[in-house]
Order: sequence, then structure tokens, then C-alpha cells
Amino acid sequence: MLFDLRGRGRRRTVRVIYIGLALLMGVGLVGFGIGGGFGGGGLFSAATENESAGGATYASQIKKYKKLTEQQPNNLRAWESLTKAQLHEAGNEGYVTRSGEVTSKGKELYAQAAQSWSGYIALNPHKPNPELAQLMVSVYGEQGLNQPAQAVQVLQIAVAARPTSAALYAQLAEYAYKAKNVRVGDLASERAVTLAPTAEQARLKTELAEVAKNPTGASNTTGSNSTGITTTKTNGKTYVVKPSGAGSYTGTELKTTPTPTKK
Repeated sequence: MLFDLRGRGRRRTVRVIYIGLALLMGVGLVGFGIGGGFGGGGLFSAATENESAGGATYASQIKKYKKLTEQQPNNLRAWESLTKAQLHEAGNEGYVTRSGEVTSKGKELYAQAAQSWSGYIALNPHKPNPELAQLMVSVYGEQGLNQPAQAVQVLQIAVAARPTSAALYAQLAEYAYKAKNVRVGDLASERAVTLAPTAEQARLKTELAEVAKNPTGASNTTGSNSTGITTTKTNGKTYVVKPSGAGSYTGTELKTTPTPTKK
């Protein structure tokens, strides 16, 4: 998964995904396990693969492509490959904890990946790599560099390649609201609801409207602890959100017993 959802901004994401939208979020605000040229990968699937392969790293590839970009600054493929290698390396031990939290060292590598991505985009690729763009959301997310405006930019590339994905549009709406880009947020929100299954449209519309009113979700979060378990409120109900393994989370409604009235 992309990263730990214990940050207060991510709690809103948990709500969008796991409270009524689990089927919608096939891409997921948590995972971003992307194939298509990433070695069966995705950002943190690389971590699992590296562990099983004896902790192999992408340091040599990073060094190779970094040198190539210095020698050939207009080499589009070199910038793209450098960004990919840095993102794969970010899944290794030392850059992310087992719970999915990005370390300070990981954030430094994220900053390098962001620079490489900027170098790639600066060359105006005719068709930017949408899978790479989607992986970059993790870099710009709350647990990464926390730059929602940049997350909006890479998500716009992703939705252009997958214009029928309600999940991506919902994610774009969330980050646009966090970036205070209300116009893009409203347009993406409307598109997400239109593309969602009929049975999910009303709930999605409500959830995204709440994100628009309170992008950080701070007022809706009632508590969390060191185990990663979080309680959150939505539509007047309280849910317990907890890790379920492999970087995913589950939400369960918390039933409360009414206080008996005195006779």
C-alpha cells in the first residue's frame, strides 16, 4: 500500500474507500499496485519482492540513470527510468516501515523522485506514463511530501488514461479539495458520482461533499492509537478502522448500547 492511513488526512480516504466504496476503489487510495512495465510492481509490492529476493535494491539502477540524465538531460527515457527506480527503491527497508509509514530517509528519496519526475515532465512527453503518474500520488500524499497540488497534477494524467474510473476521479476530487482547488474538486466529484455504480452514487456524493467541507477530516476523527486502529464518524455512525494485513484496512460499524433511562 501506498502508505499508512493513520495521518488525519488519510482518515478521510479510509472512509471513502472502505465505508461503502470498497468495490469502487479498485485502484485504491491505499495500494497503487501497478503493473505495466513496473516489474509486476507497484510502489510497495517492490518491498515484498525485495525481501523475498534477499533485500536486493535498485541503487545501481538509480546511479546508472542519474548519470545518464546528467550526460543526456534531454533523454526522456532516462528520466522516466530514474523515477521508476527511485520509486521501487522507496519500498525497501529503511525507507518505509512494516506498517507502511514512510521514514525520514524515505521522504528524502521521495523528494529525489519528485525532482526526477519534474525532469521527466519538463521534457513535455507526448503521452506521460499514466502508471508512473499514479505511483507519484504516494510521493505527494500526506505521508510523503504532503503536496496536494502536485498530487492533483499527476492524477489528472492518470484519469486522462482511465477516463471511466470512478475511483481515480474520487481520488482527484479529494486531493483537489485539499489543494483548495474547488473548481477541479467539484468537476472531479461530479464525474466520480456519474461513473459510480447506481447503488453507490448517493453515498459517494455524500462522502465527497463532506471532503469538500472538511478536506483534512480532522473534526470527524474521534481517536486513534499506536496500533493503527482509528475510529471515525460518517453519516452519524461511528466506524472502527484497523489494519487487515498487506497494507489494507477494514472498517466496521461500532455498535453502542443506549444508556438506560431512569424510571
